[in-house]
Amino acid sequence: MSTAVAEQPTLERKKTQGSSEAIDEKRPLDDASGSFNEEEAFDGHDVSVPFPVDADEIEETHQLTFRALFVGCVLGAIVGASNIYLGLKTGFTFGPQLFGAIFGFAILKPLSKLIPESGILGKFLGGHFGPKENCTVQTAATAAGGLGILFVSAVPAMYRMHLLSELPSQDIGRLIGLTFCAAFFGVFFVIPLRRYYIISQKLTFPTPAATAYTIRQLHRGRAGAEAARKKALALTYSFVATFCYKVATGYAPGIIYDWHIGWTLYRLGFTGAIALENYGWVIEFTPAFFGAGMLSGLNASWSFMGGALLAWAIIAPSVIKTGVAVDNHYSEEFPALASNVGMVFDDLDRYITSPSARYWLLWPGVFIMLVYSFADIIISLIPSFRAITFKKEDFDPRQWFKRSVGEDDEDQTPIEDRVPHTWWITGLLLSTVACCAILAKLFHMNVGTALLSLILGFIFSFIAVQSSGHTDVNPVSTVAKASQLVFGGVSKGAGMAEKPAQLLNLAAGVVAAGSAAQASDMTGDLKTGYLLRAKPKNQFIAQVVGAVVAVFLSCGLFILFTKATPCILYPDENGPPCTYGAPSVAAWAAVALAVTAPKLPIPKSSGYTAIALGLVSVLTVIVKHYLVPRKYWHWVPNWNAVGLAFVVPQTYYPIAMAAGSTFNYFWLKRNPKGYDMYMFAVSAGLLAGEGLGGVFQALLAIAGVDGGKYGTAIGCPAMEFCG
Repeated sequence: MSTAVAEQPTLERKKTQGSSEAIDEKRPLDDASGSFNEEEAFDGHDVSVPFPVDADEIEETHQLTFRALFVGCVLGAIVGASNIYLGLKTGFTFGPQLFGAIFGFAILKPLSKLIPESGILGKFLGGHFGPKENCTVQTAATAAGGLGILFVSAVPAMYRMHLLSELPSQDIGRLIGLTFCAAFFGVFFVIPLRRYYIISQKLTFPTPAATAYTIRQLHRGRAGAEAARKKALALTYSFVATFCYKVATGYAPGIIYDWHIGWTLYRLGFTGAIALENYGWVIEFTPAFFGAGMLSGLNASWSFMGGALLAWAIIAPSVIKTGVAVDNHYSEEFPALASNVGMVFDDLDRYITSPSARYWLLWPGVFIMLVYSFADIIISLIPSFRAITFKKEDFDPRQWFKRSVGEDDEDQTPIEDRVPHTWWITGLLLSTVACCAILAKLFHMNVGTALLSLILGFIFSFIAVQSSGHTDVNPVSTVAKASQLVFGGVSKGAGMAEKPAQLLNLAAGVVAAGSAAQASDMTGDLKTGYLLRAKPKNQFIAQVVGAVVAVFLSCGLFILFTKATPCILYPDENGPPCTYGAPSVAAWAAVALAVTAPKLPIPKSSGYTAIALGLVSVLTVIVKHYLVPRKYWHWVPNWNAVGLAFVVPQTYYPIAMAAGSTFNYFWLKRNPKGYDMYMFAVSAGLLAGEGLGGVFQALLAIAGVDGGKYGTAIGCPAMEFCG
């Protein structure tokens, strides 16, 4: 899935063409627990060069079509809606690439055969559908579904900190403007880097390469069509079943969705069992995170589970018992019932003197992910930096603008198929001017700070593209915390008041993180197109069209969710926890508060624990890379997942992911062929089905016919505790 603090992509097995985004570590696996095997994943093809031309393939005269853009944007919208639901639950998101590739084929291939090419309808929907047009579908899907990360992190944090209007519907212009800045700048500036990253450096980009391989296989005659039909059916069945199940859970959550074992035992007389409830140890039958575990693999999922045990079974009870943190007893009827997942945003002193267990654990979690990500990226990319140092011509910016095709040119893409310089240069200049104007008018940022946010986005994109190209890990959200530190220093240097400084901090962070994420996605799409010999300029247009859809879609969905569930923005400190934990929101808000506050609002014990665990995580990275053979890396804890468990207060998510990864492990062992055919389709259906079910639940809540009015709270301490 792809990550805010918790917006981490998944580890997946590329041999099966699986992909998602969860635990900002989309790392391909060649078995249920191991490391990436490129030769096995792509049938021995060298993914630094395009796939060979198939002599039997029909020439595609139309690669950029209305049907491809429309279907791609619709599929991207489905993933985007799911991602906002999933992201508000835990900060996880998953990528649309393979979802768009498989479903795009399943929709357009039969449509292209049913509708004759003649006539008005045939002009838009008929005609041959090939792999290059399929590439356009997945590119549009990636762009349309890629901006939800902003609305599960920094944007809602602005409302929690009372920096914008009371309701998002009152800020629709500001939200669209801010999203526009994040959406388009990265799309334009990454175009000249295509030659450097894809042609010169020959980065693998495992997920985009797997997407290209999947598209190629789907279009290879009868066998490919049959495989596509089976995958599409599996995806459809799992999606529909999960959607219906999720909607039903809203009316009886304590019976069919959440099992509050500690609460039930407490009511039966086992009073000590209330501790399970107070620290969030609930079993939730969540298909989405079972599917996320299927895609993540044993290492990431069980590291997440181990982190949950460390944080919420050992540390949290300890800090509460010793008085370092306090719990919230909000029920007069049941005085033993408490919540340890609340956050305080109004009283700065309470952050230090009487923090909740969740706030106390937040800093170790954020620090672990930050230092672990940087350490892992730096060590992983040392060979690349050495290559640049010893072969300086590889990093010659003049080559980025080269447009001639000669015998010695590795990029054999025809000139007329490349993105013209006038397109991206004009777009870059216009988007820069527009961003400066929007940020100045709507967020009171001067031109210097606006440009600084764009420059940081450009710098972060180098880190994101290098990392995702080598390892499939896209750490944009974690790395973007650096922008908060930078702008914290800027606001203090300028002597800004606290509230304007916090607004500057979060708005600039949105632009920097969003533009870097867009650049990384665009580069991955260009890699997919390069392997399939698709036209880069067609992909560029598809990316821009998808980004337009994403701007309005993401803003609309955010307004929908926050209207249906106001506690997303304004959780009740003295009441039961909100059904949307929104851990990334809490993390962005806490960092913004810390870097702009006169006094650092971090309890000393929490800070010391953060430093100690951060050092352990860095030491783990060094030991893994230099002392542990690669074949044993799957036994080394993933500290990104461990840190994530500190930030996410819902322990039932790591439980579900551990169960999903374990199920996948035995499925692979017992039925490898079935696993290869259906694993991604089933898991993607589970993820998208629960996400869209959550969207429909939000619509029911606005209509006043949801489970809160007509459902039952049997099995729950209160209806707010379930669902």
